Amino acid sequence: MITRRPAALFAGLIAFAGGALIVALASGSADISFADILAALWGDTSPMTQSLVIDLRLPRALTAFAVGGLLAVAGVLMQVLLRNPLAEPYILGSSGGAAVAALLMMMLGLGSLIVDLAAFGGALAATLLVFSIAHGTGSWTPARLLLTGVVLAAGFSAATTLLLALSPEENLRGMLFWLMGDLSFAFEPARSLWLLIALTAAGCLAARHLNVLARGELQAAIVGLPVVGFRYLVFAAASLATAISVTTVGVIGFVGLVVPHLIRLVSGSDHRIVLPASALAGGSLLVIADTLARTIIAPRQLPVGAITAAIGVPLFLIVMSRNREVRH
Repeated sequence: MITRRPAALFAGLIAFAGGALIVALASGSADISFADILAALWGDTSPMTQSLVIDLRLPRALTAFAVGGLLAVAGVLMQVLLRNPLAEPYILGSSGGAAVAALLMMMLGLGSLIVDLAAFGGALAATLLVFSIAHGTGSWTPARLLLTGVVLAAGFSAATTLLLALSPEENLRGMLFWLMGDLSFAFEPARSLWLLIALTAAGCLAARHLNVLARGELQAAIVGLPVVGFRYLVFAAASLATAISVTTVGVIGFVGLVVPHLIRLVSGSDHRIVLPASALAGGSLLVIADTLARTIIAPRQLPVGAITAAIGVPLFLIVMSRNREVRH
């Protein structure tokens, strides 16, 4: 059922995001009351509570929100670019390229800064490689781009398995957590937050172009849209969002696939609504998943990617089954 009240949808999503952030700040090995959270945000509490909320939980929660929003926005853009509802941020092999580069640096025992730089470079290099191969001597098509991405992703997966098999045992736990998403060291949310704000704002301004492109390149060309240049721009934005996300917290699946589907079911296909709503919903979903990862077996932590998969797989199956029932 499609809602005709975008204001109600956004009000609900904003309330949901605020609630998810409050739960994230209150939950953990040491529970904190709502009053203590407000006092910590105002700087009027004990140094221990202040440090726990402001220095540890708040940056992690904001990073989770920013990365979840970026993955959801990248998923929306990829689905428009490839005109495929099953497209998601990692479809062009960016996660595989980042994983191979980052694991290689971890295997060599290099520092976190080098690992982050390697992951970012690997993600962008893999995406450019997919694009250059798919382009060939002529213009690329969504089907060719999608097929090239799937094939190269399989190759990156094999290389990742080989690196894990060759790595020392003491490095395996950190590598596996990175591959499944890890927010344990997410203390600098500013970069991801600003990128999320910028991409969401730019996407809303270009929403009409996205609506036209989603209907097909021929229709976009008929109405005067510069298809080639705009397609490159969408491709670059989605790739940058994915690369920053992978660099910040590792590989986290299903957010960029499930969230745009759910938003389109509720709001329709107008990207003036779909894009910002997906950013809010994706950010909230990852905040909740990270809170569960921290608290289910506290003080131990689970990889947040395992939680998003546990939430995303049944949710996606339910959505697809209901879609099929509606069509019949």
